[in-house]
Amino acid sequence: MDKNVLWYREVQLEKTKQALEKNNYEVYIVEKKDDVNGILKDIIPKNSTVSFGGSMSIIEAGAIEYLRNNDYHLLDRYKEGLSPDDIGKLYRESFFADFYITSSNAITENGELVNLDGNGNRVAAMIFGPKKIVIIAGWNKIVKNLDDAYERVRNYASPINSKRLNRKTPCVQVGNCVDCSSDERICTHYVVTYRQNTRGRGIVILVKEDIGF
Repeated sequence: MDKNVLWYREVQLEKTKQALEKNNYEVYIVEKKDDVNGILKDIIPKNSTVSFGGSMSIIEAGAIEYLRNNDYHLLDRYKEGLSPDDIGKLYRESFFADFYITSSNAITENGELVNLDGNGNRVAAMIFGPKKIVIIAGWNKIVKNLDDAYERVRNYASPINSKRLNRKTPCVQVGNCVDCSSDERICTHYVVTYRQNTRGRGIVILVKEDIGF
């Protein structure tokens, strides 16, 4: 990466970190995605009940494999052989987890989390339920403000995730949101989290790499 671009990204990252801390989040910055599991090891006690939301960021960071291979009671939505009813039960059990791990579709420089969800289980858990939430996000998720976040979420993250999930939606055809009424639409709940009311409940791990969508 060009040194001047790197300087800009690092300034933006530090600005976002300070804003998140002002909004009651505990924030870690790591150099690369391979460093994420070291933070998880430090902050999640053994034998904790842990769940996670659908997220390419946590998959790319290796967080799910780390959780599977260590001493946690994992509510694993990706476990083979689960029926839709089993997955629905896990979604509900996640509200009683000690830790809920996910990402955010966008994070503003003002320390706001912006997410667009399909079922709503992910954003619901981020808002209330689990004792602690852990957000893993690459610096590609950082945007200037809420307007930029809205643009990113609707016209970048949502079409890409619809394509990834093999949804038959208009955005997969044209590459941007058309505010469709498709039964396969994945963007139904738009949530802006301005701050965490409970200091220490929200933990954000920012990665100096592009991960996830």
